[in-house]
Amino acid sequence: MPNMTLSVSKELKDMMDKHPEINWSEVARQSFREKLTDLEFLEEFKSRSELTEEEALELGKKVNESLRERYEESS
Repeated sequence: MPNMTLSVSKELKDMMDKHPEINWSEVARQSFREKLTDLEFLEEFKSRSELTEEEALELGKKVNESLRERYEESS
């Protein structure tokens, strides 16, 4: 499996360190997977729709906001 290195702020790292029981690598993997699934859906949706690029971007922003809210609720 390929490796990926991420940089986070000291503040974020300090917050993460308060929760050593959490597998942060798995959290990141799940987040990447969800984002990519959403992007694939949007690409498929766009290919079948008559939305303008601007409308598609606005829809993407709404999806991202929904994902953020879902993530915050599960945290």
